[in-house]
Amino acid sequence: MYLSLFLVAFLAATLLPAQSEVLVISAQQMGYNVWWIWFFASLGNTLGSVVNYVLGRFLLHYQDRRWFPFKGKSLARGHWWFERYGKWSLLLAWAPFIGDALTFIAGMLRLTFWQFLVIVAISKAGRYALLLGLLNFLA
Repeated sequence: MYLSLFLVAFLAATLLPAQSEVLVISAQQMGYNVWWIWFFASLGNTLGSVVNYVLGRFLLHYQDRRWFPFKGKSLARGHWWFERYGKWSLLLAWAPFIGDALTFIAGMLRLTFWQFLVIVAISKAGRYALLLGLLNFLA
């Protein structure tokens, strides 16, 4: 289960459509260890965002290709957030639609990798902690 959780969370943070929250909730409901759920979901989701960072850093010159993952509108929105709030906009890396673009733009703008990694890890782990905490509270 933990490997599946890691993989789904990883894919959810990349450009592929996936929802890790459903599996996180299911794992918690099935009685799996909450700390391990949090750890593997956070790790997978953070590493998935690293993929976006690398794509932004090294593959931007392919943005006019059909297969390129981000469209102009998504990039423009993420760029606006990044210009306005700087590296702290990465605290929204967990957010649907804009989060992936923000992590891509961080790579594109060559944000220091370690700053990127720490802020995104806080964002991703915080989201899962909040979700699991809410589930425990409601249970």
